[in-house]
Amino acid sequence: EDNFLPSSTNPTMPYTVNTLDEHVDMLMVCHHLDAGIAEDLAFAESRIRKETIAAEDILHDLGAISMFSSDSQAMGRVGEIIIRTWQTAHKMKQQRGTLPEDNQRNDNFRAKRYVAKYTINPAIAHGIAHEVGSVEVGKWADLVVWKPAFFGVKPFTIIKGGTIAMAAMGDPNASIPTPQPVHYRPMFGAYGGSLARSSLTFVSQAGLANGIGERYGLSKPLAAVKNIRGVRKHHMVHNGMVPKMEIDAQTYAVRADGNLLTCEPATSLPMTQRYFLF
Repeated sequence: EDNFLPSSTNPTMPYTVNTLDEHVDMLMVCHHLDAGIAEDLAFAESRIRKETIAAEDILHDLGAISMFSSDSQAMGRVGEIIIRTWQTAHKMKQQRGTLPEDNQRNDNFRAKRYVAKYTINPAIAHGIAHEVGSVEVGKWADLVVWKPAFFGVKPFTIIKGGTIAMAAMGDPNASIPTPQPVHYRPMFGAYGGSLARSSLTFVSQAGLANGIGERYGLSKPLAAVKNIRGVRKHHMVHNGMVPKMEIDAQTYAVRADGNLLTCEPATSLPMTQRYFLF
């Protein structure tokens, strides 16, 4: 069990009152099914189970599921990983209260658990944590700067390899930087030679040793992935819980260490429409 490195794609996260209906249609499209064929519809509905979707939220809050990931155009939303991570954290705080590691004054441990799901833990799983995944001396300076009011929704500045690559910028014709429309616009790191020098291409150790950068005339710096075969669940930062999992094949009830995992769907979430009016 310690060899499993579990992650969730984000469409089911968190579990809401609309999740089941949305996912039947989503699955029909992605698997090229026909709603007019009873067998196709039955297959789609059999794949969407509220019991396992509800349990997924709790398993994340326990640190049993270690990472958030995404698909794109196949039941995944690549642009919503961060939003849905913090929406799940919010829902779990409302429904499950304070974690044992936290106190009534703050949710620092829960915050660290959830931020690790889309930063350091995926980097560890992919063998690139020695270069990226956390803010540490000697690592690649891939950073996101947020204004607190828009944390998790709209980054203020995106720094790639220590160079500003994108930033929120107002009307270019304005005399000050704040007039709308405010858009993300390419900055210094998105042009010229900086575009290549501010990012990495990860390759195998064998490829790096064979000098593929010079042989192929690559302009981006290369880095080798490492320490992948030995990665285990206990290496997942703040997300290393290994419960005994039981799933009833008939009722789909999910238990972790004998405890039934279930929660109510959310009827409202933060970080949604009001942040995207402009």
